[in-house]
Amino acid sequence: MSGLGKGITAASIGRILKNRGYSVTAVKIDPYLNIDAGTMNPGQHGEVFILSDGGEVDLDLGNYERFLDIDLTSDHNITTGKIYRSVIEKERRGEFLGETVQIIPHITEEIKSRIRAAAHDATAGNGQADICLVEVGGTVGDIESMPFLEAVRQMRGELPDKDTLLIHVTLFPEDSMGDLKTKPTQHSVKALRELGLHAEIIVGRGERPIASQIKRKISAFCDLAQQAVISAATVPDIYQVPMEMEKEGIAEVLFQYLRLDPKSADASWYSIVSREYTSRVHVGIVSKYGVEDVYMSIKEALKHAGRALSTEVTITWLDAERYEESQLAELDGILIPGGFGPRGLDGKIGALRYARSRRIPLLGLCLGFQLAVVEFSRNVLGWEDATSAEMGQGRHVITLLPDQEGIPDLGGTMRLGNYPVNLKKDTLAMQIYGQKEIVERHRHRYEVNPACIPDLEKGGLVFSGVWKDRMEICEIPGHPFFLATQFHPEFRSRPTKPSPPFVGFVEACRARRSRR
Repeated sequence: MSGLGKGITAASIGRILKNRGYSVTAVKIDPYLNIDAGTMNPGQHGEVFILSDGGEVDLDLGNYERFLDIDLTSDHNITTGKIYRSVIEKERRGEFLGETVQIIPHITEEIKSRIRAAAHDATAGNGQADICLVEVGGTVGDIESMPFLEAVRQMRGELPDKDTLLIHVTLFPEDSMGDLKTKPTQHSVKALRELGLHAEIIVGRGERPIASQIKRKISAFCDLAQQAVISAATVPDIYQVPMEMEKEGIAEVLFQYLRLDPKSADASWYSIVSREYTSRVHVGIVSKYGVEDVYMSIKEALKHAGRALSTEVTITWLDAERYEESQLAELDGILIPGGFGPRGLDGKIGALRYARSRRIPLLGLCLGFQLAVVEFSRNVLGWEDATSAEMGQGRHVITLLPDQEGIPDLGGTMRLGNYPVNLKKDTLAMQIYGQKEIVERHRHRYEVNPACIPDLEKGGLVFSGVWKDRMEICEIPGHPFFLATQFHPEFRSRPTKPSPPFVGFVEACRARRSRR
């Protein structure tokens, strides 16, 4: 079922294998008809994660990159829309030589070919992987998932024995007496078997660990070894999941079924994600969306930076339309994230003004960068009607990118993916990155109006990061920490490689807290 934790389970298994020296890649199958996640409402579906090649994908691929410390490409996200579009295009070109095009074999063959291609893809710079994780999204029994499960069944028959392993993630709910119930798992396993699939490992999700007697029951009813029933109870931090699964003995089961050579685990990753906190900061995120998963990567990037500094980051989510200014005074730092549309605009600009004038550490991302320019234009330069072309009439200090004019399609047409940024000497940006040129991921249609740049710079705003004639980073000299980026540094943050802007921001928040 949706939100059960399949993505975290897959990422955690990958981390366990990687800690033992195996190279791992991953594929996420989303059975919806969308080509990608770019046009989907993040409030309903969660964050749209951006890959290095500009792919707009499900947030689970963000977890794969963070847990496995690899870069993935659009080929690692397979959707029903991609599959059917490809098959129909082949039919139109006459590639099927007059055959009747059907779900089996044409759709399933396309699915299998894409899984194989992603499993062998070394274009992201990861090299050839030893193991490919394939997460089939959705719920067993859903009509939209059927072709993918059939393709998995076929692949398991075509590949050598012990070259594949099927792991079924299932819910263990509690009744009113607090007892874990096994019937949902028994029925889902039965549904899988009716499709010709037999799970070698069952991962049971629940609020509490699964007792040994429950494991014995599942082992008997579902025809698998008791040690292959893995408890995955809810933990405070997702990065603890691999360690908890290690305790359950999943590594030994994986080695047995896949005939892998047992290797001792490298504990360095665990030591990083288990680092103890010696201080704490309180950050406010001024958001127009009421769902925290919209900003999953921002939450994780703050966590990565906090761990690197042994500082626990407590987040307060502030509704951009309803927060009180008194709430801002209690914060050690303010973060303005990305978004689309005019709703909540005034609240975000108000928070930016407060952070600038009260010298509170501020980190702006994408829309946060654009609104930092708008706020500076209004309240420092005195351009009261300054705004973004996205928001309506006024003096457009933020305008549409030239290559975005007249584009009829919304999906996949923004400025997306990795682009270089050149940093200026003797700036905060250069200080936190420590190098002249960086590469970060983008997702936007608008930019700083080139005609307004001279006035903005004359007024004291510094554009410390540029690419050609495009402004990428702005900052305010003399402020404890006021940095805003047109790009999304959160998408490249990892537990082992925290994002420099987030590290600098959390460090500034800690300094403010110590002064207070």
